[in-house]
Amino acid sequence: MLSIKEKIAYGLGDTASNIIFQTVMMFLLIYYTDVVGLSPAVVGTLFLVVRIFDAVTDPLMGALADRTHTRWGQFRPYLLWLALPFGIISVLAFTKFNLSDNGKLIYAFVSYTLLMIAYTAINIPYSALGGVLTSEPKERVSVQSYRFVFGMLGGLIVASGTMPLVDWLGEGDKALGYQNAMLLMSIFGVTLFLLCFLGTKERVTPPKEQQSSFAKDLKALWQNDQWRILCIAGLLLLSGQVLRGTLAVYYVKYYLGQAQLITAFMTLGMIGSILGCAVSQPLAKRVCKIKAYIALQTIAAFICVISYFVGPEQITLAFVLFFCWNFFLQMATPLLWAKMADTIDYGHWKTGVRITGMIYSAVVFFIKMGVAIGGALAGWLLAYYGYQADMEQTANTQHGILLSFTLLPAIGSFLVAFTMRWYKLDNQLIDKIHLELNPIVK
Repeated sequence: MLSIKEKIAYGLGDTASNIIFQTVMMFLLIYYTDVVGLSPAVVGTLFLVVRIFDAVTDPLMGALADRTHTRWGQFRPYLLWLALPFGIISVLAFTKFNLSDNGKLIYAFVSYTLLMIAYTAINIPYSALGGVLTSEPKERVSVQSYRFVFGMLGGLIVASGTMPLVDWLGEGDKALGYQNAMLLMSIFGVTLFLLCFLGTKERVTPPKEQQSSFAKDLKALWQNDQWRILCIAGLLLLSGQVLRGTLAVYYVKYYLGQAQLITAFMTLGMIGSILGCAVSQPLAKRVCKIKAYIALQTIAAFICVISYFVGPEQITLAFVLFFCWNFFLQMATPLLWAKMADTIDYGHWKTGVRITGMIYSAVVFFIKMGVAIGGALAGWLLAYYGYQADMEQTANTQHGILLSFTLLPAIGSFLVAFTMRWYKLDNQLIDKIHLELNPIVK
């Protein structure tokens, strides 16, 4: 069994990752529209184009990580090598220069592209690291639970601290506030990545006799039918989740009409996420991970549907439902990432080829496609419903924000639950695979 200390060290890496990921998901759209002055339709297209390009680099990064051999292991070195560059690029992405409208768009495109490439380069090895800390299936759920509890703590820092930091560090200048807030959070994130590097150890390695090529890895990847199911689920899940997460600020500010409660709303949601991740492991010990995941996605979808019928005057109910949605949705997240590690064993068992980095990066490819679609939809829908930055919105725009924040994400979760009906790696099959691989996997 892994020590609690090592699980915490691994989790700190996701705290660092989420300081950037959650900032992008929650605040980058409103930063671009309300601070930089770009139109929401343009930003939506920017998100889609950049994230599609970024997603294409994921399998390449996974293949590179699988072929990395150092005294520190395959995946840990990237935390050491890339922590500082990632932090610097994060600050640049939230830096505003006095440029023309075209200049602002070009700078946003270049800086955001670099940010996503840096995120890929450090996050793919970090994610794969979780699959090689231990070969014990039950411990993997525990590792992922720690990861996402600490990851959501990073989100909590972002949700509760971003707007206060922007106001405090900017002293009335929003652009300067965002830049300084990101500088502070980036320094913190770099430190956490280094602590993750120092506190973890890789234990599961590919068979010494394994000889692979990129083409052979791709063939083995495609033969893994359970990987394909997780890819579809990840695409659908993140499309709805990112759409809802991105529009949460707009929902509070323009539908509920409570701009002063944005930080409280986002913070409460993150607390729900942390608690959900924390109870994921006890849940997995008592019920089938597949049935639990399907049930949790269905519950999350129904909460979104109920939220559609909440009026702008029902502020308390809106807060409660947002907390509950985050709680149940994030309870499922460690289960999903533990399944990724299971599909690595399944692929190794089925094809004889172990491709840890490739499988994680390929699933993350589809997750990022979901992030791209969700982020783009948020911008496009705002434009479609006539959103105007920092103005009182029309009734049509308010209803569009409500619809996009509630019913559309519900569809995503319902489709995820339906897709997972074809996933077959239950506890019995995983135990069988683990026993048959045990003489090979260390």
